[in-house]
Amino acid sequence: MADLLAYEPEPTPEPDRTPRDNRIVNAPATPAACAADYAGAARVRAELDKQQRRAR
Repeated sequence: MADLLAYEPEPTPEPDRTPRDNRIVNAPATPAACAADYAGAARVRAELDKQQRRAR
């Protein structure tokens, strides 16, 4: 009975906090890459603009 009162749970292991490579952060920000990203998001910007105009 005394063993039940002295119960201590097992310690939980620490999570792995090792830094990992991030391909987005490591990619160079070139004018060509930025232009491609901007052009690729034109449809999204247009849809957002349409939604914002309806909300006014």
